[in-house]
Amino acid sequence: MSATDDRDVLDPAIEEGLKHHDKLRLLYVLGKGFGGYSSGALWEDAKLGMRQWHAWERVAVVTDRGWIHDSVKAFAWMIPARVRVFPVDRRDEGRDWVTAAD
Repeated sequence: MSATDDRDVLDPAIEEGLKHHDKLRLLYVLGKGFGGYSSGALWEDAKLGMRQWHAWERVAVVTDRGWIHDSVKAFAWMIPARVRVFPVDRRDEGRDWVTAAD
């Protein structure tokens, strides 16, 4: 994933979702099989989260990368949404959690 992908794919999808919903939920998968992820894309994702700060209701991060897991856990308290981290082998559990009714 690149910074261009964020701008051309993710940003428009979020904007469209916010036209129809007050809050959005995100399943964010970053695993070994996920492929490359540029530092520019990471920065764009961080900026996106800040621009749409109050748009998020739930965010499930699925990863087997320790530094991502630790970073999400460390900064989750700053995000005005429920945030959970799931290992890649529990991806389905992450999807179920992020889509579950309250």
